[in-house]
Amino acid sequence: MCAIGWAKLCKQANAIMVVDSTFASPINQNPLALGADIVMHSATKYIGGHSDVIAGVCAGRKEIINLVRKSFSFHGPHLDPFAAWLLCRGIRTLALRIRQHNENGLAVATWLENHSAVGRVWYPFLKSHSQHAIAKQQMRGGGGMVCFELKGGEQAALNLLSKVDMLKMAVSLGGVSSTITHPASMTHNLLPREEREKGGITDGMIRFSIGIENANDIIRELDAIL
Repeated sequence: MCAIGWAKLCKQANAIMVVDSTFASPINQNPLALGADIVMHSATKYIGGHSDVIAGVCAGRKEIINLVRKSFSFHGPHLDPFAAWLLCRGIRTLALRIRQHNENGLAVATWLENHSAVGRVWYPFLKSHSQHAIAKQQMRGGGGMVCFELKGGEQAALNLLSKVDMLKMAVSLGGVSSTITHPASMTHNLLPREEREKGGITDGMIRFSIGIENANDIIRELDAIL
């Protein structure tokens, strides 16, 4: 179901629709225009863009945001001046960076989908993605986040991470430099395997935050390892 459909259901249920649009960024998707009541971003990621600030965004209709602001004022999550300056710097280049993330993301995802060592690729702008039509309807680009599953399972995934050079192994994402991680042993290692796999996080899955480097350089490094 598309975002507009979810928005209609929420209004019928008198519920507030909140969308985390961090992966898409405001350049690729605008949930408020699709009917959401609140949109949130981890500004640490694409909005900041340089992996050097911790911040967040919550936006929406004035009557809702006034309640959010009141809670924030009580709990105290306010930006320091330097963090605010870093976000202003990041926003100036956001559209340019996202354009390159989109281009690189589609190029790398397409290459991975055709590689013999890769069993599956998750990227919304690939035609093979189960929600490709919805993504094309409500997004302007696929972004820089790609997940793929290696046929060799956990050993193949760990081998890839141990040999990357230009690509950095890190759980962060959305920066100008590409980062790569193995969710099963890093971000989701405390979950039982059964729970992980229900969510599609297999032992051979790699989560790849593709940066703005030359796409051919990214592919060349992956090819040398795989």
